[in-house]
Amino acid sequence: MAPGLALHVGLDSVDPARYEGWEGTLVACENDAHDVARLARAAGSESTVLLTPEGTVANVTAVLGGAAARLGPGDILLFGYSGHGGQVPDENDGSAATGSDDEPDALDETLVPYDRQFLDDEVQRAFSAFADDVRIVSFFDCCHSGGSIEIPGGPVADATARFMPEPQQRQLYDRDRGFHAELRRSPADSRPRNGAGPDALLVSACQDNQEASDGDVNGAFTEALLQVWDDGAFRGGHRDFHRSIQRRLPPTQSPNLYLTATPDQEFVDQRPFTV
Repeated sequence: MAPGLALHVGLDSVDPARYEGWEGTLVACENDAHDVARLARAAGSESTVLLTPEGTVANVTAVLGGAAARLGPGDILLFGYSGHGGQVPDENDGSAATGSDDEPDALDETLVPYDRQFLDDEVQRAFSAFADDVRIVSFFDCCHSGGSIEIPGGPVADATARFMPEPQQRQLYDRDRGFHAELRRSPADSRPRNGAGPDALLVSACQDNQEASDGDVNGAFTEALLQVWDDGAFRGGHRDFHRSIQRRLPPTQSPNLYLTATPDQEFVDQRPFTV
């Protein structure tokens, strides 16, 4: 049986000293991380859980890097993230104004760890470090998460949405613009490859232009995921899993199934959490 590793990040707040005074308080994200980790462990994955102050970019990238060093073809990584999501202008190749670069909407989606935003370019770089044919499955319960795992190859806001408010996004973008530009210039993994790299699949809480709701116990997406999973009674593949979750959420929060690289049909049809 191929080994499975899992990383679960749950952030009920962020460091206000790093986010210009914004605390980003949420209720259910740590619960989401614990609950999805429980499912992964039950399926045989070795799980790491990072909660609020532990959920820094350095810790996330260190766990992903360690997993990349351990996993080989046919093995699986499960990456779960529950917290805020954000967006910043995509300035790759200087073409953000036209939307003609790697992001059709001219925006980079971000995860919002405890200490700073984590660009989708950085997620791409971390995933690209995995060996060819490693299976990567991500569950992201945050706003603007529809295509947050890119690998080469909305509604009115409310108090429970898991998004960084626009004033804070603009303020942080202006403050960190040079830093983000340097991150985008950082070289991607340059190891020679015989194939297309890891196969990645994302089931996200919503589309890139939508917001994801928090909850009293779990986020709306994670609550639906747990209901569909039904303590292991679910027997379908990833597409059926996505559709079943989608049916439990309103049109204003439409979970996305996003495939990147070249996942084969067997991978897509696998029962979720399969090791």
